[in-house]
Amino acid sequence: MDQIIDFFLRWIHLFGGIIWIGHNYASVIQRPSFRPPGREDLGDEQSPVYMALLGREHGTFRYAAIVTWLAGVCMLWHRGVLVDAMTLHGYLSIIGVGFWIGTLMLANLWLVLWPNQKKVLGFVDAPLDERVRSARITFLSSRTNTMLSIPLLFFMAASQHGAALFA
Repeated sequence: MDQIIDFFLRWIHLFGGIIWIGHNYASVIQRPSFRPPGREDLGDEQSPVYMALLGREHGTFRYAAIVTWLAGVCMLWHRGVLVDAMTLHGYLSIIGVGFWIGTLMLANLWLVLWPNQKKVLGFVDAPLDERVRSARITFLSSRTNTMLSIPLLFFMAASQHGAALFA
């Protein structure tokens, strides 16, 4: 039964991670020279840039982040290594670094990106200048998570497929 639980947690973690991080990579690939929305975009609720911001995938990837993080924590807890990973103890420091990077990315998403994105989208009342400033913060926050995902993926993979690097 333990193997079945571990199997499902691993696949939930992987699937959620693909949605979460894949959204960031897709944004970078589709719009490598993306610029945050400006006054002209946010001042007109019918502008194509503003309408693109309302896409369903934005909500999906936020919740995929929670699912990914929770599945990872549950997997470590189920294996009895959560505390050692969190405290970067011994060999488990490899996955522990990935855990902390993922935690930082989740916090960035929910505590920086999303509150600012709500202003950009008009879900929270804010003057146009504040919405433009929030658009820049949202852009930088998203790009930060994309860059943090590179070492995150490295440490996740290295914990199972690179032990010799850390011996």
